[in-house]
Amino acid sequence: MAAYMIIAVKMNDGAREQFISGYGAAVPALVKKFGGEYILVAPGAELLEGTLEGYTSMAVSKWPSKEDVYRFWNSDDYAEVKKLRDGLGECEVF
Repeated sequence: MAAYMIIAVKMNDGAREQFISGYGAAVPALVKKFGGEYILVAPGAELLEGTLEGYTSMAVSKWPSKEDVYRFWNSDDYAEVKKLRDGLGECEVF
């Protein structure tokens, strides 16, 4: 059964370009390597309801299974790429 990963990002002031050129450039190939695909990448998202004020970038990826999501998330490869977003903002991942 397909699984979906949803990410909401709140960028620190002035960090968008560094986030995009580092993490944003590296992670798509890794998602593909582990069997996922992006179905939505949306900078400029607007909160209509809830508590994620300031989280203006969203991404949704589709995976063959929940196990594939965890295999990606817990991989050494992703651990290295994830470091590229350190200090650039806050991420909520579902």
